Amino acid sequence: MSQPDSTSVKLAERLGVNAYVGSVVSSKQISTSLYEVILKGNAEKLAGVPGNDVMVRMTDNNGAFGRRRYSVRSVDAENDQFTLWVSTDHEGPGSHWAKNAKPGDEVDLVGPRGKIPLDPLADWYLFMGDVSGLAAFYRMAESIEIPGKAIFIVETKHDDDAVTASFDEGLGVTGIFVDKNGRAENDPAGLLSGLSAFAFPPDEGHAYLFGEFTITKVLREALLDRGLKDEQISRKAFWRHGEKNAENGEPNKQD
Repeated sequence: MSQPDSTSVKLAERLGVNAYVGSVVSSKQISTSLYEVILKGNAEKLAGVPGNDVMVRMTDNNGAFGRRRYSVRSVDAENDQFTLWVSTDHEGPGSHWAKNAKPGDEVDLVGPRGKIPLDPLADWYLFMGDVSGLAAFYRMAESIEIPGKAIFIVETKHDDDAVTASFDEGLGVTGIFVDKNGRAENDPAGLLSGLSAFAFPPDEGHAYLFGEFTITKVLREALLDRGLKDEQISRKAFWRHGEKNAENGEPNKQD
């Protein structure tokens, strides 16, 4: 297998993480907006803990190199594989890569990335956002200590994007899928409606907001208004409506 590009090695060294070349095992469409890509090689070293993501080096339509970050859905340590769920409901280098990845393709990878692990002290967990957050949401929920509670409020554009997962029967699970219903990509009305219909469980909770920049920002304010403290809310913008992510895979986070 090839060695990672020198830029990946330097980036990994600066971040204190790993740079490896992996290979594509498979890529398949699992819903209108999601492709499941399975990669092989140094899986545990790259995938980190639930909530972490991996940077994938790829080219855009002009042949220029850039990176996109994708949350890890699951890890198969025995087979040295890990799975990504890539949102493809848009045009871009990441969408093109996932749709066209073939078994055996080599991929330059840097990871693990991310600084939002599961809060081990919470009694319940709220996961909110769009389908780009599902992989992280489900992997994190699978690591919740039993008994515990996981609540999902996720907005979808298509009925089949309401992809579900199986959890330990000791975990209390509530799932609310909200239809986008033609609203603008940065319109938080749907998720705010889902949130207003939900009563927080007793004891201490922690909320994870992953998805579009403006929507996650508004949701954070709504949760603060509902009584959650700032340290009980973890927010991560995966993308921003109307703007391409930068070459490092991050959206513009300037207000």
